[in-house]
Amino acid sequence: MTTIRRAALMTGAALAVTMPAFAGAQRTAALATTAVDGQGPTAPTAKEPQAQAEGQTEGQDIVVTGANTRSVTQITGVEMQRVLPGVSPLQALQTLPGVTYLTADPWGNNEQNISLFIHGFNAQQLGYTLDGVPLGDQTYGNFNGLSPQRAIISENVARVTLASGAGDLGTASTSNLGGTIDTFSSDPKPAFGVQLNQTLGSYDASRLYVRVDTGSFGNGNSAYIAGVRQKARAWDFDGIQGGYQANAKFVHDDQNGKLTLYGAFSDKIEPNEDATVITPANRATAPYARPFLYPNFGAALQYLASGAYRAAGSNYRNYYSDAQRTDYLGYARYDWKVDDRVTWSNTGYYHHNDGVGVVAGPIDVAGLPRLFSFYYPGQNLTTVFGGSGFATRTTEYRIDRGGLISTIQLALGDHRIEFGAWYEHQSSSAFRRWYPLLVGDPSTPYERPRDDLTPLITQYHSEIRVDEYQTHIQDSWRVLPTLTVQAGFKSTFQNATQRLPVQPIPGSFTGSVALPVGKLNTHRGFLPQVGALWEVTGDEQVFVNAQKNIRQFQTSAAAGLSPFALGSQGAFEIFRNDVKPETSWTYEAGLRTRRSVSLGPITGFDGQISYYHVDFSDRLLGISPNPVITSIVSGAAILQNVGDVKTDGIDVAGTLRFGSHFSFYDALSYNVSKFQDDYTNGTALVATSGKTVPGTPKWLNKFVAAANYDVFDAQLIGDYIGKRYATFTNDLSVPGYFTLAGRIAVRVPLDAGSGIRTATVSLNVTNITDKKAASTLSIGAASGTFNQFPLAPRQFFGTIAVGF
Repeated sequence: MTTIRRAALMTGAALAVTMPAFAGAQRTAALATTAVDGQGPTAPTAKEPQAQAEGQTEGQDIVVTGANTRSVTQITGVEMQRVLPGVSPLQALQTLPGVTYLTADPWGNNEQNISLFIHGFNAQQLGYTLDGVPLGDQTYGNFNGLSPQRAIISENVARVTLASGAGDLGTASTSNLGGTIDTFSSDPKPAFGVQLNQTLGSYDASRLYVRVDTGSFGNGNSAYIAGVRQKARAWDFDGIQGGYQANAKFVHDDQNGKLTLYGAFSDKIEPNEDATVITPANRATAPYARPFLYPNFGAALQYLASGAYRAAGSNYRNYYSDAQRTDYLGYARYDWKVDDRVTWSNTGYYHHNDGVGVVAGPIDVAGLPRLFSFYYPGQNLTTVFGGSGFATRTTEYRIDRGGLISTIQLALGDHRIEFGAWYEHQSSSAFRRWYPLLVGDPSTPYERPRDDLTPLITQYHSEIRVDEYQTHIQDSWRVLPTLTVQAGFKSTFQNATQRLPVQPIPGSFTGSVALPVGKLNTHRGFLPQVGALWEVTGDEQVFVNAQKNIRQFQTSAAAGLSPFALGSQGAFEIFRNDVKPETSWTYEAGLRTRRSVSLGPITGFDGQISYYHVDFSDRLLGISPNPVITSIVSGAAILQNVGDVKTDGIDVAGTLRFGSHFSFYDALSYNVSKFQDDYTNGTALVATSGKTVPGTPKWLNKFVAAANYDVFDAQLIGDYIGKRYATFTNDLSVPGYFTLAGRIAVRVPLDAGSGIRTATVSLNVTNITDKKAASTLSIGAASGTFNQFPLAPRQFFGTIAVGF
């Protein structure tokens, strides 16, 4: 992305919407030349901001990119670490306009209860990449990728870029219906150095980060290796969220091109959080949280013996639940400078995931006795499952995927032409299994069911193979010195096949006959984009953009709205013949400005206002054929197109600067996303036409007040999330709420001969007012009920960051 930070704007510890240099403005030496719509990692970019590992306290900015015909913002890695050391790249986006990101943990790491909405689109309708490498659609129990927080250590992030309306044509994604989130890793530093960060905090939290940079060695070579060990106790039970991560990066840069090698390892175990089931009858009495009973197995046995779990109804307590994920990700990229006008970038990548989701809970809830009766008819289920009254359910995942991305950029006079292609082959498997939980030797959340425990039930075993093909071409034409027009299109093709080595017993899997086998191919040859950028003055830009996009069908028997989870071959054939993938037309227009002013204490203003309209067609919905189906039993819903959604919204974001020591950033967002059609659930009409899309608020407002003086800096983040509907029919909702988070830091003065380059001590506080409210919402029915996760309480985190 082509961006500029003027020295006058760098002096404050400011979070800002900062404008790039426009035509006629002086560009700094750090700025590299890019095409008008710089294509992420394939285009030359400005020098990477230094990571938090440097222990910097200099001001960093939220940047609005001025070389785009679309609304694109980004947050630097330094500003990420100010939010909270080790924060997820997605959690850090919560400060950007139009973004609602919620989890039940302060880092935003726990994937089971993530909620992300951007301009009315949910997390699975967005695209995600790391340095251009696809990360899949972020479905929990993922089948085609991994989360950004597993793909890279937080402290190694250089920046995160959000295209909040329409994603880049060259983005390697099949799900970027409503925009893209691109995370970029920092490059090795030019000088040898060691960075050591230690964070300690509430609920026994500990995060140790170490990075070693080689500095430049021999003909443009440099590298780093980094590792993290994190542990933190869950705030409402005695489960430990923890794991190990390692990253390594090598760069060779010379006059002929740039070679980049990157590798990431992640091994995480995260105890999950159970949602609370809310109905009109229990709103006043439902528990705020549903903590697990682990590790007190004696209390768990007494809980069952007393019958307390039956009295709790749907809000019974499980013994434990957790997500275990091990990932290996690597890529090799070469950006070849063919000549002054041609750059050819090629990337090859590979990702392997081995994961399991585990729930250990009572055997006679949520429809389980019926399920077990197919496998153990007439038997004593307590005896069958180890005598404890609990059973352990696993969903076991494997992903192997590899791909190639190739992009050519041509500079031909006033034209910047780009064309490229992406290919990926995915091989994934999923097992649903049930194990005993032995009364004399209970399992824990930190292990898979042991080798000496043979699964009692293998409900299904799915093997899926997918080939993705995508091409694009676009031209950025500088029609006038102040006017650039951009146009292009992409084509996308998905070929998927499922086979079932193990089928569920007919009727045991939500009444299904069998999971489907066979092929499902979806091809779209023409998805256009056109936009324009007008440099009105040296300080103002106007942009407009229109783009069509598609969300390819999800391909999993275990997660998401997947046709491969349908309950019969016949239903699959009907789906294949009649159901269309979701598509959208996104229209954007906006104004960017950057001004130096002299209005009393105000010395500068940067900002952007943008309007967007989205026509979202062929919305896909899973409709349960059985109202008592639960997520524990799981299984196949009916999938069908249920009409359209129309969205209108405005984002206004800006920063007021008060000299070089104080700034105030505010982002106000208004969004109205409404269903256009009713739909039928069996024989019943569900009146959704004119209703607001649940889970997405109409109003958002975020602010960041930042101050610095000498060795001190501080910031205060405010976040207002408006009222959200919790059902498709809008009969239930949760009220809006406001939270605060803050940070104060001191840069320790050092003697020249100490051997320490930087040293910073900081304190972060999340949810300062200890607000209790609904975090993530799970929309589980057309009306009458929904699930909500709790908001994490106030927590304190202290960090010492030392650079040698």
